[in-house]
Amino acid sequence: MARTAVFFHAHPDDEALLTAGTMAMLAAEGHRVVLIVATAGERGLAELPHGEALAEARTGELYASAAVLGVARVVLLGYGDSGLDTAGLDERGVDENAGVGDDRPPNAFIDADIEEAAQRVAAVLKEEDADLLTIYDPAGGYGHPDHVQVYRVGQRAADLAGTPILLEATVNRDPLLKALRLAQRFYRFPPEFDVRSFERAYSPGEVITHRVNVRRYTKVKRASMAAHASQASGGDGARTLGVMLKIPGALYRLVFGTEWYVRRELPPGSRRTHPFDDLPPEETGTGRVRPRG
Repeated sequence: MARTAVFFHAHPDDEALLTAGTMAMLAAEGHRVVLIVATAGERGLAELPHGEALAEARTGELYASAAVLGVARVVLLGYGDSGLDTAGLDERGVDENAGVGDDRPPNAFIDADIEEAAQRVAAVLKEEDADLLTIYDPAGGYGHPDHVQVYRVGQRAADLAGTPILLEATVNRDPLLKALRLAQRFYRFPPEFDVRSFERAYSPGEVITHRVNVRRYTKVKRASMAAHASQASGGDGARTLGVMLKIPGALYRLVFGTEWYVRRELPPGSRRTHPFDDLPPEETGTGRVRPRG
């Protein structure tokens, strides 16, 4: 039977990097896919200057990406992009003061009241009668303050709406660290790139509960990334998205053919392969009984 999955992200292009394969897979299977985005990403690095022009460009790119992935509905919350400041991360990879600065917009997402923001997200979950919500892990991936806020707001929203499944979109940190340390032996990273910072980013393999095979959808995932053209260049040096788009097809399929999630209710060592695994036949919080099957 058709289900509804809501993906909650911080900025345009986050959906392409972390969950695009899963979104495309669910849409292809006939499920309803909804995308909520907190900000327009107007403070991201790009050739365009920060502000309204970049926000408009990135919003257009978001809708193009959503169309490629088969997303049925896009919801923009309209908060300001808090900007990236990962200096001083704590042991969880979280900087409680991240985003603090005079140039932060007055409506920055990091400053949003969690309860109020969660009520807005929960309203979408209830309206959609959502079966699943994805957020980020507690570290916010690599520690972006808006990603950490998505984790906080999303947790509360799922609780308010009684959404049955809450998944944390992440990356398996173990092979990532192994690859970076190996590369470090043959390649001199720029001074500002600290491999050790990844020791606190994303999630260790031991806590990951869902490994979703999306190899059949990597062409769609690449197209989703390509839709975010403003993020493929700009700033100093090569941009991550631009580098990813240059990876040859076969290697791209290997590197991006799995997407990882954590469901905290499951015991350590759980290995699920589909986002809707373990969905109960009766939902709590909606009062609706779903038929088995």
